[in-house]
Amino acid sequence: MRAKRATSIGVLSAAALLLPLPYATGAAGAPPDGPRTTTAHEASGGTQSLAFAPAHSDAPRGGRAAREITARSVRPYSLVGVVWERGDAELHGRVQVRTRDAGTGRWSGWHELDAHTGDRPGAAAGRSGDGRGADGQVRGATTPLWAGASDGVQARVLPERTRDGAPDARRLPDGLRLELIDPGPGPGSDSGSGANSGKESKENKESKESKGDKGNKESQGGKGNKGGKEAEQARKAEEERTGHALPALTEEQTRTEYGSSRAHLAPRPRIVTRKGWGADESLRQGEASYTGAPRVAFVHHTAGNNDYDCAQTPSIIRSIYRYHVQSSKWRDIGYNFLVDKCGTVYEGRAGGVAKPVMGAHTYGFNTNSTGIAVIGAFEKDEPPAAALDGVARLAAWRLGLGGVDPAGTNPMTSGGGKYTKGTQVRLHTISGHRDGFDTACPGARLYDKLPRIRQDAAAQQGR
Repeated sequence: MRAKRATSIGVLSAAALLLPLPYATGAAGAPPDGPRTTTAHEASGGTQSLAFAPAHSDAPRGGRAAREITARSVRPYSLVGVVWERGDAELHGRVQVRTRDAGTGRWSGWHELDAHTGDRPGAAAGRSGDGRGADGQVRGATTPLWAGASDGVQARVLPERTRDGAPDARRLPDGLRLELIDPGPGPGSDSGSGANSGKESKENKESKESKGDKGNKESQGGKGNKGGKEAEQARKAEEERTGHALPALTEEQTRTEYGSSRAHLAPRPRIVTRKGWGADESLRQGEASYTGAPRVAFVHHTAGNNDYDCAQTPSIIRSIYRYHVQSSKWRDIGYNFLVDKCGTVYEGRAGGVAKPVMGAHTYGFNTNSTGIAVIGAFEKDEPPAAALDGVARLAAWRLGLGGVDPAGTNPMTSGGGKYTKGTQVRLHTISGHRDGFDTACPGARLYDKLPRIRQDAAAQQGR
């Protein structure tokens, strides 16, 4: 996803911000169209969609008015983003949101969300079949922000400024709406609905500790470690037995599983499946589209923030999935794979983890590629070593199935965007999103780690 990180641009600490706000309904104070939700909101998650209205204050002199959604209470949600009617309409404005923590009642500072109109699918893939809706038109959208369990929101769209400092006179796109996503409950102990996604159950805490977070008991030693490790192994075995995860394979098992005799083949890492993170398969549109075998793996970050708990990862992925499909009108989640900060690998777009599924992740290069998103924001923050290792293991296996050297380069044909359509571009076989599209993604700190990822992935293949 195109993303400079969603930036916190100020903390409002006035006591008034802690006062409760009335729920937004059709009463005075609600935007013209009011919120709308899916019919199964409480049972399986849902989306509240709020229309922006012309701002009544802080309108820039000599330019058009900003749009806003006034501070209000809403039903619980965990992820927020902004969409507009047409994916080919550029947003000449700055989108800022702030959220209220459902547990503490405290408001966050303002976060700025980047627009990623250029990452829309369909045209990016050189095909029209990746869009959705009556006319096949996807929506314009910002990067979403994972806020955790929240029950209040405020948002505004401010005009861009010209080089001389004057407000940009270009109009905002039609149909600006704020999307509030409740991921709903997930499988097992994952309680990712808006009301609970910020809380850590005993089972989630054990899961987090087993994945290597700081301070976990296994890293410190102690008498209780054996029992905890056995419980974790039993949990993973049950997930694999029930199809919630694909087990890690040795190199020999990988050869047998995929019938490969290639000289440089890496073991398959453990992969949590769509069933494992709780994908509602009724949301996505149609069957997967396929391209040629991946010649390049593009590394992304999802942006937002890094202070999530790894036990929340399924909730985060369900939120992104719902935002991509229902809010942005894509046919499925855009990424082929996701990796959390604990290094756990997750299946993304449906169609088969070993098949050449066409994603919607890098405008101009969605064919003959795969997209790997690291959950978090890495423009200023260092990516965790576990996440880097997860990406390296995944890329080594996935590229190795097609005989691709992770430390090499391959020619790719642009479908448009950063490079003119039809242009031949030689890219690293493990590239950053910014190599194929005009974006800061995957963040400066993660981008700087790509040489290490390439080296580690090549070593996994025995090169």
